[in-house]
Amino acid sequence: MLSWPSQSRRPLRHTAHISCQVVRERDFRLVADRVVNLSLNGMLVGPADPVLTGEKIIVSFPSPIKGKWIDAEAKVTRVLHGRRPGEYRRSLGLEFEHLDADSRAVLQECLERIPPTPPGTRRVTPDARRIEEALKFGRRNSARLA
Repeated sequence: MLSWPSQSRRPLRHTAHISCQVVRERDFRLVADRVVNLSLNGMLVGPADPVLTGEKIIVSFPSPIKGKWIDAEAKVTRVLHGRRPGEYRRSLGLEFEHLDADSRAVLQECLERIPPTPPGTRRVTPDARRIEEALKFGRRNSARLA
């Protein structure tokens, strides 16, 4: 069995439907109000107003178990527009940039009690299948020419 070094794996995401306040730092405008999933490194929030990738965000939410509020500074790392299969609304992927030690400890303790988010399934559409076949064909032909 293959084992992975712990530093190469990202923390597990945990499903947590919690009210929150996600505010854009530059104008203090509320851009999202619901945690979808949570990890030690960040969170997925929605529904979301339009925000740019890389924008600085301030996040505040109650810890799922202890009831203490966690405040963090974060950066938008992904904007999901709700157009792909399996996406139903706009969401934001946030990466924590500053989370104090007490908040991190509370969050870690809470995440140990919440089940992890099940892995998503990748849908293979006919277009994706054709692209994969074309790539395989191209690799075979380039190997013959070398």
